[in-house]
Amino acid sequence: MNNLTLAGNIVNVLHRRIFPGTIYIQDGHIQNIVQDQGQYSEYILPGFVDAHVHIESSMLVPSEFARLATVHGTVASVSDPHEIANMLGLEGIRFMVNNALQTPFKIAFGFPACVPAIEFETAGAKLTVNDFRQLYQT
Repeated sequence: MNNLTLAGNIVNVLHRRIFPGTIYIQDGHIQNIVQDQGQYSEYILPGFVDAHVHIESSMLVPSEFARLATVHGTVASVSDPHEIANMLGLEGIRFMVNNALQTPFKIAFGFPACVPAIEFETAGAKLTVNDFRQLYQT
């Protein structure tokens, strides 16, 4: 059994309030949150989920992006890998997904909407519907 308690000013973003309290965690899951009369200087709040990011724009691989994002409170992201797909196609997307699996940081990857972005672009790769089917099956 892995038990943990956290005490502090709990930020309830759903109900837009802050209250002193204790969070009881068992085996990695919150079991209970109890308001108390403590005087705390620390704040406990939910992690941030970045709902649209192009990890490759950071010039980092996903595992390094995750390492740096978590220290700022980001716990997950939804990534659009269209930039690497424009250059490397399926190979680039597979690299990003496989590298992301090396970290507990949650990264959900979407399919790039169109590669190349326009018909006249010559970035390096072209993805077709069959490529997307292949990605979906892996």
